[in-house]
Amino acid sequence: MTKTDDPQLFLLQPRASAAPGPEEVVNAFDPARLTQARRLAGMTKKELSDHLNVTPAAVGQYESGVSRPRPDVLMRLAELLGVPTAFFAAGRPHAPLDASATHFRKLRSMRVFQRDRAVAFASQVWELTHALERRVQLPLVDLPGFAGGEVATQTEDSIDPIGAARALRRHWGVGRGPIAHLVRLMESRGIVVAMLPFERNEAKRIDAFSTTRLPRPLVVLTPDRADDIYRYRFSAAHELGHLVLHGDTNPGDSQIEREADAFAAEFLTPRASIAPNLPSRVDFAVLARLQVEWGVSIHSLLYRCRELGLFSAPTASRAFQRLNAMRGQGMFADESIAGYPGERPVLLARAFGLATQHGTSLAELAAELAWPPDRIRELIGSGADRPKLHLVL
Repeated sequence: MTKTDDPQLFLLQPRASAAPGPEEVVNAFDPARLTQARRLAGMTKKELSDHLNVTPAAVGQYESGVSRPRPDVLMRLAELLGVPTAFFAAGRPHAPLDASATHFRKLRSMRVFQRDRAVAFASQVWELTHALERRVQLPLVDLPGFAGGEVATQTEDSIDPIGAARALRRHWGVGRGPIAHLVRLMESRGIVVAMLPFERNEAKRIDAFSTTRLPRPLVVLTPDRADDIYRYRFSAAHELGHLVLHGDTNPGDSQIEREADAFAAEFLTPRASIAPNLPSRVDFAVLARLQVEWGVSIHSLLYRCRELGLFSAPTASRAFQRLNAMRGQGMFADESIAGYPGERPVLLARAFGLATQHGTSLAELAAELAWPPDRIRELIGSGADRPKLHLVL
C-alpha cells in the first residue's frame, strides 16, 4: 500500500485563561452553551426541567435568552450536565454548526436527539481543535476548493465522483496503488478525524458524518465501524467524498450518498489499477488476497467486479450469498482497527501531547475550554505511534 506522511506539528505559544464565578457567569450567560450541554447529555428540555423542578418553558427561556438562570439554578445545571459553571459563560469560541450543514449517512433513520447530540459533539471537537491551534501549528488544510469553512462552487466536471476521486489522488500525490493508511493521510492534509465516544447502539444509528462548515473539515467515525477495518476505511473514504463533492449541498439526499459511495470506491480502488487484478470468475482466494492488499472488503470487491462487467448480476448475487454463508461459518471474520494504527485518529492527541511537553497542562486547557478534564481525554483518545515532531524556535 502507498506510504503516507505523518501530519507535521509545530509548537506555538500557550495561553492561559481564568474561570469566572457563578454570579459572573449569570451576568455573561450564553444560552447556546446550555443548549450544547443539554444535547451532549442526551436530555430533552422536559427531562432537564424535571430535574431542576422548573417548567419546560423556563428551560426554553434560558436557551432562547429570554431569561437567565439564578446562580443556584446555574450551579444545579452544571451538576446535572456534568460541566463546570464557567461552561455557560459567553466569550469563548463557539462553532455555529447544525444538522443542515452536516452530512449524516443515516439522517432519515436517526432520531432528532441523536442527531443533535452528534452535532454538539462535532462542535466541541472544533473547540478543542481551536484551543490546540493556539499552541500547536497543525497541518494546513489541503482540500481542493476548501477555504476557512467554505467550499468553492463545484464545476460540472468536478462534481463527477469518479473524476473527483482521481483528481484528489493526483493532487495528494498518492499514485495509483493501494492507500495504506487512509485516516493518517486525511489527517496529514489538515482534515480533523474524530471517533464518536457514544455507546455502540447509539453510534450505530449515526454511523458516520462530516462537515466542511467549520474552519477545518471534520470527519467523525463511529466505534461500531471500528470493529471492521474494511467497512471503517470505506466509511472514511465516503465522508471524504462528501467533503470534496458536497460542501455546499444540503445533506440527506440519496443521490449524494450514492455519489459519495462512488467516490470512495474509486479513491480506494482506482478502476485502471484494480481491474487487471480482479478475477473474471468468483474466486474467494484471489478476493481475500486483494482485500488485504487494497484494504477494502470482499463485499466491495465483488461489487466492483459486477460494476466493471466481470460478473453478471446473477453471478454476483450468488457470490454475495456464498460470502454471507461463509461469514456465518466464521470465515472472513471482521478485523478491528486496533491492529491498524494508521487508521486510528491521532492528530488531536499528538497536538495535545506536544503542547503538554512544552508547558500546557491538562488543567489549564480544561479551564480555558471550561470543560471537565475527562472531556478532553475522551475527545483526544489515545494516540499511537507518535511521529517525529518539530518545534518553532
